[in-house]
Amino acid sequence: MGRRALRRIDPDLDLSGHLVTLEALPQPLDRNQLFGRQAPLEIEIGSGKGLFLSAAAAQEPTKDFLGIEILAKYARFTAARLASRGLSNARIIHGDAQPFFTLWLPDASVQAVHVYFPDPWWKARHKKRRVMNETFLPQVQRTLVPGGVLHFWTDVEEYFQAAVVTIAESTKLAGPQPVQEKPADHDLDYRTHFERRMRLAGEPVYRATFVKPA
Repeated sequence: MGRRALRRIDPDLDLSGHLVTLEALPQPLDRNQLFGRQAPLEIEIGSGKGLFLSAAAAQEPTKDFLGIEILAKYARFTAARLASRGLSNARIIHGDAQPFFTLWLPDASVQAVHVYFPDPWWKARHKKRRVMNETFLPQVQRTLVPGGVLHFWTDVEEYFQAAVVTIAESTKLAGPQPVQEKPADHDLDYRTHFERRMRLAGEPVYRATFVKPA
């Protein structure tokens, strides 16, 4: 199921406070420069239209939320969502998550990593491009604080099972710990727009958390 067309962004909306490019960030990441403070940090990989990022930032103002999105038009759309809501504790990076974790993030600096409905790369020859791979997952473990959590959701059962095996083989993260589906209280009470589409269509979603040992 493909992504739907994006709504037009208000051309008068200033995105500069919420949209950054990966190349513009100092190495290692300077959270004071990015957010103006040091607060617990959660990262979403592949933010899409930014529903999770904006909802989480609004619900938990004492935390900072950072999304990274490889597609420029979705990064801009997410930035517009954050800017229009005045969310000072959320930013979106336009760039690739794999080098970001490897080169920009220090050890034990992230409270949680969120990976929701990543591209499944259906063709066998393309599966090596999946983000839940044996190179990237150790970087997730390295950057999580002790007790930090990896959240992984997908609508593709084969991808879910393959990722569980890869996590077990390439990290010491404890899991999978199941996540119960929460009834939606309103039309956008979902983690992502993709979750909303799957659930309204009656399609299953496979969810789990993995915890870094203390």
